[in-house]
Amino acid sequence: MSMNERKTIDLEQGWDFMQKGITKLKNILEGQPEPQFSSEDYMMLYTTIYNMCTQKPPHDYSQQLYDKYRESFEEYITSTVLPSLREKHDEFMLRELVKRWSNHKVMVRWLSRFFHYLDRYFIARRSLPALNEVGLTCFRDLVYQELYSKVRDAVISLIDQEREGEQIDRALLKNVLDIFVEIGMGQMEQYENDFEAAMLKDTAAYYSRKASNWILEDSCPDYMLKAEECLKREKDRVSHYLHSSSEPKLLEKVQNELLSVFANQLLEKEHSGCHALLRDDKVDDLSRMYRLFSKIPRGLEPVSNIFKQHVTAEGTTLVKQAEDAASNKKDNNNLPPEQLSKDIQTNADKRDVVGLQEQVFVRKVIELHDKYLAYVNDCFNNHTLFHKALKEAFEVFCNKGVAGSSSAELLATFCDNILKKGGSEKLSDEAIEETLEKVVKLLAYISDKDLFAEFYRKKLARRLLFDKSANDDHERSILTKLKQQCGGQFTSKMEGMVTDLTLARENQTHFEEYLSNNPNANPGIDLTVTVLTTGFWPSYKSFDLNLPAEMVKCVEVFREFYQTKTKHRKLTWIYSLGTCNINGKFEPKTMELIVTTYQASALLLFNASDRLSYSEIMAQLNLTDDDVVRLLHSLSCAKYKILNKEPNTKTISPTDYFEFNSKFTDKMRRIKIPLPPVDEKKKVIEDVDKDRRYAIDASIVRIMKSRKVLGHQQLVMECVEQLGRMFKPDFKAIKKRIEDLITRDYLERDKDNPNTFRYLA
Repeated sequence: MSMNERKTIDLEQGWDFMQKGITKLKNILEGQPEPQFSSEDYMMLYTTIYNMCTQKPPHDYSQQLYDKYRESFEEYITSTVLPSLREKHDEFMLRELVKRWSNHKVMVRWLSRFFHYLDRYFIARRSLPALNEVGLTCFRDLVYQELYSKVRDAVISLIDQEREGEQIDRALLKNVLDIFVEIGMGQMEQYENDFEAAMLKDTAAYYSRKASNWILEDSCPDYMLKAEECLKREKDRVSHYLHSSSEPKLLEKVQNELLSVFANQLLEKEHSGCHALLRDDKVDDLSRMYRLFSKIPRGLEPVSNIFKQHVTAEGTTLVKQAEDAASNKKDNNNLPPEQLSKDIQTNADKRDVVGLQEQVFVRKVIELHDKYLAYVNDCFNNHTLFHKALKEAFEVFCNKGVAGSSSAELLATFCDNILKKGGSEKLSDEAIEETLEKVVKLLAYISDKDLFAEFYRKKLARRLLFDKSANDDHERSILTKLKQQCGGQFTSKMEGMVTDLTLARENQTHFEEYLSNNPNANPGIDLTVTVLTTGFWPSYKSFDLNLPAEMVKCVEVFREFYQTKTKHRKLTWIYSLGTCNINGKFEPKTMELIVTTYQASALLLFNASDRLSYSEIMAQLNLTDDDVVRLLHSLSCAKYKILNKEPNTKTISPTDYFEFNSKFTDKMRRIKIPLPPVDEKKKVIEDVDKDRRYAIDASIVRIMKSRKVLGHQQLVMECVEQLGRMFKPDFKAIKKRIEDLITRDYLERDKDNPNTFRYLA
């Protein structure tokens, strides 16, 4: 049969045929005994629609079929679906809904296939909603809109039952919530507005009730365990039946109710809060606290503040303990005057005891730092906030002095003790490396790094010059660490000192070769000379000591040797650092005395005279009063009385007379006669102050040179920023330097605004 002869199908007749197919579909869905659609059935239904849509007007029934398609759903829903849902409640209603929705989707799928021709042409041309969409919209408008609030309440009620520990059908909830998502046809509005908002509100109320009870009953660790468990369960809930987009919102609600609301109460709990956890080293609880509080906005700030307070308090306690220990020592030292001189020889021992206290203090600070750095790395996940808290806490107490010594000095002494021979620290090489590493870390917290550098240089000089350094590798290793921490400028002089010593040893070898090759150049005594570069070493007083004749010759011989190497360098002799071994011929036996150059010069005077007065010794040696007193005290009033003094008192006065004590003896054949060292602390501090003045001057000039004009406040701030790496400049000092630079015509004040400075090129 050709196309033209095709029989026209009218609407009534065609729809009756379609209605049979739709009824069959409904019966299948309702579970009645109906054979499945065969492909012939399907083809017949599809062809009927096709024919009805392709007939010439007025027999093109596309619009009428489109409407009938929708009406089929509406009729089925109204007659069958809604009554079956209205008679059920709670979980039964949910099960029915899931079944009906599933059936509805099947029905949409089949009907949209039968009516597929509409989708391809009619709907496309008219821009109408697609068949699939029309089918789902019917369900939304008729079933969903009527029931969603009942459904929502039933679901929330089940969730709350589960929170209380009851078993529920999670698969059912998943299917119900999928309806909320699918009914949006690609949009999440239905799920979010019709279900999620109410569920979140209910969650907040639920956990608010729980938290109000827990905060009163539980300790902080117990509360956190519960909170962590709740968060885990809610996460689990999302993975089982809520939509994944709910997770952040849900967790945020739970965290807010359990943690944000009670954060302060929880952290401040008297016997179990953050302070107590830190005090009792509850590492696991602290880690949990970090995990929980890191999730809430600004949650870590109060934790890091408590951490900072705790570390500061611990450190301040250490400072106080060290202070107390030192003041006990001082009390013991406050002896009556007649006992004082007797005890001068034990001064060194006392210094050692105080030194030991300082060693213990630095050790404890290192241990404290190790402990809390481990907390920051392990419990607090290396978070910058806690690194900052640790840094600020250590800066507080590391810049407090102990018993009149600044931390910079204590650290330098601590290093000295580790690095010198016979120090109180007996450590393996690895332990020394590790300890030095930690000391350098502590140095980062000290504001007066330049003061440390100066003390360290003084101690390093003593170690190097008196051969007290235990190991060259360690000396170089700590310099490398300091260089990394504080920059090359910080260590350049110290590195120069270490290199100088190596050169000095070579120089000594050359000198010995020179002596063996030139028989005329004979110094008469064994002579070792250490040549140092002035710029690297601390400054030492070099007096024109009147050397004994025996020594003058050596100096001359060495000078001639040095001239052969270089003509352009001037040698300055520092006798205060020299040592001599001399033989003392006493009546009981001859003994070897190890003394300083000063002491040797004084003793050698007695080869020419039996008895000398204080003023004669002073004139012959050409030394200051202070030095002569120290010198004579060490030889006549201390442990070894090489000289007898008249009158025989314990102090030296300018009217005293001295003579050689020929009766002197000792059980040792070789003795070292110590000369009490001058306390150099004052000088170090003065030197550092002087260097700081230069540094401030240079910084101000640098800033002004680049800026040309600058206000006072800004200049001071920039200067502090530039110099902060080495020391904290005092505002008054900066002001003073600015005034000084104005008088020296580097800067001038602005005529109109005295608070502004100009740079004068």
